[in-house]
Formats: sequence, C-alpha cells, structure tokens
Amino acid sequence: MKARIAVDVMGGDHGPAVTLAAAAQFLAAHPEAELLLVGDEAILAPLLPAHGLGARVALIHAPEVVAMDESPAIALRTKKKSSMRVAIECVRDGTAEAAVSAGNTGALMATAKFVLKMLPGIERPAICTALPTRKGHVHVLDLGANVECNAEHLFQFAVMGSVLAEAYDDNPKPRVGLLNVGAESIKGNDTVKAASSLLAEGPVHYIGFVEGDDIYKGDVDVVVCDGFVGNVALKTSEGLAKMITQFLREEFSRNWLTKASALLAAPVLRRLKNRLDPGRYNGASFLGLQGIVIKSHGGADVAAFSSALTVALREIEKDVPRRIDQRLGQLLTEKETA
Repeated sequence: MKARIAVDVMGGDHGPAVTLAAAAQFLAAHPEAELLLVGDEAILAPLLPAHGLGARVALIHAPEVVAMDESPAIALRTKKKSSMRVAIECVRDGTAEAAVSAGNTGALMATAKFVLKMLPGIERPAICTALPTRKGHVHVLDLGANVECNAEHLFQFAVMGSVLAEAYDDNPKPRVGLLNVGAESIKGNDTVKAASSLLAEGPVHYIGFVEGDDIYKGDVDVVVCDGFVGNVALKTSEGLAKMITQFLREEFSRNWLTKASALLAAPVLRRLKNRLDPGRYNGASFLGLQGIVIKSHGGADVAAFSSALTVALREIEKDVPRRIDQRLGQLLTEKETA
C-alpha cells in the first residue's frame, strides 16, 4: 500500500498556487506516495490538469479556510469544515497517514491536539524541525508550542526528539543537549537544572548543557529547550542568514570590480545559498500527537512545500508516533515497577 498524505491545499500565504505545484513535484520524486488534496473542490478541480495531477491524487472537499491571523480558539470552534481540520481528520480516520499544512500555526496545533489527542505519557506537544550545521543537521525542539515548560516537559521533549533523530536519521545513539546560558552545571535556572538531572538518568544519550553557538557546530543531534527560547533562537538564526545574504549582495554590487568578482564567485555563492536556504529544511513536526502532522512555513515556495511533504513521508516510513509511544510506554512501565 502506498503512503497517503493529506494536504491542506488552501493553507499558507500562497494557497493552491504553491501547494498544487509542490504536490506535482513531490509525486514525481516519490512514486511510493499518494496525496489527498483537501480544499474547495470547485476551486481545485479545474486547476489539477494544469499541474499534471490526476493519478495518485484524490480531492477531499472542504469549503472553509482558516485565515493566517485567525484566533486558534475561533478556528477550532467555528471552522469545522476547514481544509486544515479535514486534513487532520483524514489522519484520525485512517484515510491518510500524515497531514501537511502551511496554515496558521496556532490553529493547526490546537486542531491537531483536539482531533488526534496526545500520546499516553505526553503532557504537551512540541514543534521540532531540523536546522543546518557544519556537519549536517540538528533537530531542535520546542520551537514555539510551549512558551513555559517545567522540567518534566523538557524531559519528554528530549525523549521525543531522540526517537525522531533515531528514526529519521537512522542514528542509533543521537546526542541530546539541553540549551542553556552556559555549559557549566552551575549555570541556568532551576527548570533547566532539574531537567538536566532527569536527563542524566534518562533513556537518551544526554551530553549535558549546550549554548546557542553549539547548535550549528554539528556536535549535537538534538537540542532541547522551551518554546520561548526555541522560537527566539530560530527567528534570530533566520534573520542572521538573511542579513549575511544581503551583505554579500551589497558588497558584490558595490562597483565594477566587485561585480566582476561576483561572476567568478557565482558557483561558490550558489552553493552557499543552497546550504543556507531554509526551504531545504522546511517541515516542522508536531511531536507527541497520536498521528503525524507537519507544519510548513506559511510563505514556503514550491520547493520548500515539497520538502515538507517529504518530511511527512519519511515519518510515515519510520512510523515515528509508534516509536515514541513505545519508548514512553517503556518509561511508564519502569516508573510503575520502580
């Protein structure tokens, strides 16, 4: 049986203009996948032939759309036929193994929690994504779902992130670090110190505290933090990458000599741009749910949204929720027998 992904075609800043083209690109690269395209059938049906979409796709009618600035509570209460919600319900009902949306993050999280429910033993879901490093990539969580966390929450995030890294990267022993203001054990607030104590005796390969600059060195595979810190770190990183790109553009266009040198350096600059391109890592996982939900960046282009679909496919193939559930089940059993 082919892997099936439900796609919120109407979500995001660009809607079908990007999601349909991305769907076609994704299907061309992954013959083992099928897509359920969720949205207003009257709008979508005439657009499918232009994108070469026919085989391996099915339309699921959903007449409503959650706006990017809409209140999550209002969306959950009033938009019961939204493309976002119907896509997630496809996962709940077993017609799809994962859902992907570029829509409103808060509404997507609230809807996913309500429709799919949490895995036993998980109190809060976490948003996790991969970021580039000098040696590959690192999984970072939480990136905004929980602005305040206690030590137990951080412990659960570490377990989920470790399981994801094991499965996604075929890494049998991912290194897990706890983001802090310093690497020394005396530094940090009471929450991170307590979480560190839990992790030191936990079922993950915990390497201790890591600092912000350690995220990109490539010496850690999973970085754990609360959503406030994680979101600030993510947005700061994105802003820095954009600034460096802008500075390079300005310096190479300063005069005729720098413009000529830009032509010589073009191959190197293209490779640098590709390595820094956030679209390569687009697709954040909502971990802790009884199902796979992937959040694409709202402004994602075709290649970036296709990357989010690829993340969903990888998590289906690796059965990430089941693996997390099994690991947590082992922990709960150990606590009960201790």
